[in-house]
Amino acid sequence: MSADRFMSGAWIRAESVTAGYTADPVIRAISIEAEPGKVTSIVGPNGSGKSTLLKGLVGIVRVSAGRVLLGDRVITNLAPEEIARAGVGYVPQVDDVFPPLTVTENLEMGGYLLARAEIARRIEHVLSVFPRLATMARRPAGKLSGGERKMLAMGRVLMLGPSVFLLDEPTANLAPAIATALLSEHVRQLAEHGAAVLIVEQRARAVLAISDRTYVLGGGELRMAGTPAELAGSPEFVDSFLGGGRGRALPSAES
Repeated sequence: MSADRFMSGAWIRAESVTAGYTADPVIRAISIEAEPGKVTSIVGPNGSGKSTLLKGLVGIVRVSAGRVLLGDRVITNLAPEEIARAGVGYVPQVDDVFPPLTVTENLEMGGYLLARAEIARRIEHVLSVFPRLATMARRPAGKLSGGERKMLAMGRVLMLGPSVFLLDEPTANLAPAIATALLSEHVRQLAEHGAAVLIVEQRARAVLAISDRTYVLGGGELRMAGTPAELAGSPEFVDSFLGGGRGRALPSAES
């Protein structure tokens, strides 16, 4: 993957963001930042607001207080297609591909904002990043394995060459070995080639292994943040998210 295929590097930042689906917010006053070339992860128990935060960043859920910035540009509550056009790619946890459509047709749908002449070139690039998909270009997405579907979902987002990737539970329902490979081989390489990657993930230990920084949510609020090495020194984090074992070192992106 060549770095020049991404839009110019940009960071995404939430500043004291409050958001939810009704008048009662799900998340309150959360501030986070994802930088170019780094993987930033968000972990926390179910119901802590992780997915709501991502949806607020991409305009699916309305932000009622605070603001969202992409570089120096304020993108708070812009329409999702405007945020996508600005360079933010979002892969939801579910409904991330169109099962009846082939791999190629899904990629074409991912390039809906592109000029027709550009779509074929972008598809060629995506298939070079995910070569396994090239062998099944005519296969319906519904016939792919779970790991292959996630590769296709990320490929659809890659069609627009975003500078920021937001991934919501990309390893959900995947076998542990496949989940680890997806994170280490594909998610990490997005950052290595200049993109800012912000990932929500339940597999705390696996995502820490590829993360440069991690934010911990609980009850709709930010509870703690730090590098994997810093979190290794927090008994609260180790006991709550890694099943105890204070003596076990946490993995890091550098290991």
